[in-house]
Amino acid sequence: MADDADSDGVTDSPKKGPTLSTSTSSFEALDPHDPNLSRLATTMFQKTADYLYGELTATQDDYRLLEAMNQATIAKYSDMKQIASNVARTVADLNDRYRSLQPYLEQIDQIEDSVTKLEQAAYKLDAYSKRLEAKLKNLEKR
Repeated sequence: MADDADSDGVTDSPKKGPTLSTSTSSFEALDPHDPNLSRLATTMFQKTADYLYGELTATQDDYRLLEAMNQATIAKYSDMKQIASNVARTVADLNDRYRSLQPYLEQIDQIEDSVTKLEQAAYKLDAYSKRLEAKLKNLEKR
């Protein structure tokens, strides 16, 4: 009797009795079936397709956004590189100008020192002349 069950593709379930083999389908395309079930299945498949399409579209949109952000970043870094290059060039020019002006700046410093010394000498001379004038007035009064 066990041989008969194996040859038919039906096995006995301990709880429910005979079952169909999982290797064969009980649904045939031309068999009459419940139209409500068909409508629900069609709706389910359509909604599943819409969901999957939305997921794939969202992922595609994410990649497009990342690409746009990468392009903007590339452009920004290119601008920053250009600005840094211009700044470096300007700093080099200023350093060259400073080096070329260095002898003149040293001369200005020397002149300033000389002027300071002359100013001090002028104050001393002024003070000395005032003392002499005071002595002269003292002598004239006598």
